[in-house]
Amino acid sequence: MWAAPSVCPGPSDWSRSIEELAPDPELLLYLLDLLGVAVFAISGALAAGRKGLDLLGVVVIAAITAVGGGTLRDLLLDRHPIFWILDPTYLVVILVAALATVVYVRLRPPPGPALLIADALGLSLFAIAGAQIAQGQIPPGVSLAPIIVVLMGTMTGVAGGVLRDVLTAQVPLILRRDIYASAAIAGILVYLGLGALGMPTTPASLVGMGVVVGLRLLAILKGLRLPVFRLPEEPT
Repeated sequence: MWAAPSVCPGPSDWSRSIEELAPDPELLLYLLDLLGVAVFAISGALAAGRKGLDLLGVVVIAAITAVGGGTLRDLLLDRHPIFWILDPTYLVVILVAALATVVYVRLRPPPGPALLIADALGLSLFAIAGAQIAQGQIPPGVSLAPIIVVLMGTMTGVAGGVLRDVLTAQVPLILRRDIYASAAIAGILVYLGLGALGMPTTPASLVGMGVVVGLRLLAILKGLRLPVFRLPEEPT
């Protein structure tokens, strides 16, 4: 039977207990990263299903969608080994997500809106995480241009989807009117701007992620689009 403590805990004891119960930030980010990989793998599997690919094709497209952007980022930044080679858990998550998607769509229709919202969360996490990784690759005494950080972060979030669309013979999403890559760019710029103003990394990251998610939700729910450039028709 549980017995009450003989001494009433003081404020320091309560704060220590709260710290012990709080999740490890690095572990939380890692789990969110795996969740983003799973969401992108699902979108790749669905794209493969729309094109009638076999099971191997489904897994390949799912993997390219999920880790293609991060792989390209690591290659350009000369990060070795590549993150999914260092931690094969990413590949396991991709395989499970792809196969689960195949089973699920045979029983029920794909969860369109929910998947789009989850994709927005994955994009926000990948974009900001990619920017942070680019910043972390800076050697001591060397300053990496902000535009390169923005490029690396955006590439992490969207390059996998570009490869997915190319391999499934679709116009890449970032080349259409949808606010997708531009949402990632805006979020990374906000993150960098807040960091330059002295805000700590964690809250700046959360605000940047919020900007990405907010713009994507506006695009999904309100139909927010970028203006289209069209050449004037030539007189006949």
